Amino acid sequence: MDRNELFAKITTFPLFARGMAEDLLSGDYKAIFRGQGIEFDEVRHYERGDDVRSIDWNVSARFGTPYVKMYREEREMTVCLILDNSPSMHTLGGNLSKTPGTELNRYEQAVLAASLIAFSAEQAGQRLSVIFFDNEISKIIPPRKGRSHTMAVISAALEALPRNKGSGLGKALAGAGRLLKRRSLVVIISDFLCINWEQEIGDMTRRHDVISIKISGPLDKDMPRSGLLTLEDPETGHKLMASASFASFRNAWTSWHLERANLWESICKRHGAACLELSTSDDAVMALMRFFRGHR
Repeated sequence: MDRNELFAKITTFPLFARGMAEDLLSGDYKAIFRGQGIEFDEVRHYERGDDVRSIDWNVSARFGTPYVKMYREEREMTVCLILDNSPSMHTLGGNLSKTPGTELNRYEQAVLAASLIAFSAEQAGQRLSVIFFDNEISKIIPPRKGRSHTMAVISAALEALPRNKGSGLGKALAGAGRLLKRRSLVVIISDFLCINWEQEIGDMTRRHDVISIKISGPLDKDMPRSGLLTLEDPETGHKLMASASFASFRNAWTSWHLERANLWESICKRHGAACLELSTSDDAVMALMRFFRGHR
């Protein structure tokens, strides 16, 4: 899809973000958006039933009557997007019903999902950070909040291109773990066509709430009968010839992708990460809103 068309679509997302922010605030991620810490607010006169441990002895001694400390919940938290920018993400999903040139590729669908979450974090008053990666971490945008920061994040996502072949999701997760000092909501958006990330997502879920969004395409589940094909691995550049006329090849193709999807879901659920598969043929807004509403 043309970048201008993609950006025009993204500019409508603030209309949906308010409702999605409410779903986030009332769902399983309520604790994250409400905040995990408390900070001192004020003192007031001691009342019967107050915990004596909350008495402020310095103030009480000064005024000759007992006062207790009051605390408020610290609401400001961080939403961290980990966005896969590897070569495989820049391939089409194979939606044959679309007119050539109008179909979203995997990365563009990922940017739509990331943009909606970014606007929702802004509506909820949370800080937003982003980590881009291919086979290494390619860019880090530190956490900030506000509309100008959200738009800067979206612009950076639209302009990002893969620099290296390969997908280092494990490295990106480990890097995010070092950067996030306090409990955060971490959203991973990737096609998960990589290895060596299982331990890292386990480490991440022990300290943070994690949402795993797998970007797929219609072709992953249904290879049409299209004769002799030249297939290329975007991560390695390796090519092979295959005949999509044979049912055995099409069945093997579908089985391999199904096994990968089941493995991804199994790993996420085992470690306590919420998971959503988002196809390039899906409406990203509706799919995400259904997902978060389902966690109410």
